[in-house]
Amino acid sequence: MLVPRLSDVLAELDALWPPERAEGWDAVGTVCGDPGAVVDRVLFAVDPVHEIVDEAIRLGAQLIVTHHPLYLRGTTTVAADTFKGRVVHTLIKHDIALHVAHTNADTADPGVSDALAGALDLRVEGPLVPDPADPEGRRGLGRICVLDHPETLAEFAARAAARLPATAQGIRLAGDPSATVRTVAVSGGSGDSLFDAVRAAGVDAFLTADLRHHPASEAIQHSPLGLIDAAHWATEWPWCEQAAAQLDAISDRHGWDLRVHVSKQVTDPWTTTTHHSSGAPN
Repeated sequence: MLVPRLSDVLAELDALWPPERAEGWDAVGTVCGDPGAVVDRVLFAVDPVHEIVDEAIRLGAQLIVTHHPLYLRGTTTVAADTFKGRVVHTLIKHDIALHVAHTNADTADPGVSDALAGALDLRVEGPLVPDPADPEGRRGLGRICVLDHPETLAEFAARAAARLPATAQGIRLAGDPSATVRTVAVSGGSGDSLFDAVRAAGVDAFLTADLRHHPASEAIQHSPLGLIDAAHWATEWPWCEQAAAQLDAISDRHGWDLRVHVSKQVTDPWTTTTHHSSGAPN
């Protein structure tokens, strides 16, 4: 079997998630790495944090692929006395490359929301916000999905709690728990900018992450739309398994001696919900 070089693997990753399809504000692509270095182990994760770098070192991986960028905004230093600089120093010291697929993976076919729908066992009908550059109408942000059998909103929230990775936040629900859910919009990551598209789609519920008070309050006042708010990390982690499977298939096709791993470390920043407020309303 052939051991690929980093440049070979990156070419395939860019074909899956072309960097030119990322949003203009995004920072995707290769952060560090020697294109000529050989790669026989790859680790997929959501966040480029130290715990993930340490895991890659233990695995002997030469490449980490994350969904979230390390440097989303410009920087003038990679000094090791900063969190991000220390990540870069550690990666280079151990000959580990870092590659990012963010909004270009969100809108891909399949993309982040396809993986989320798959984790929930939903049938995807199409994108919530179609990519106008896709003549087939398959790419875009979010997905409109159908349940095989109607459920109450409470049952659907329980489905999400059971099938998404566990986090301290768990699953929050807004709306009538007894309302019937037949159609759902899903969007991995922060999704409250999509409420107009969700309302236009006429779905019964919307599952996403990072819902803020005012947009969520306005959404349930507009209509009987049910809201299911999961942790950001939990809604995007299924993409890691989907992406790893895609790279595995590519490796098999090329006859590469490449092992692909998915980190199961929970890198969601929230660690506990044991401290509940008991104060009176203001």
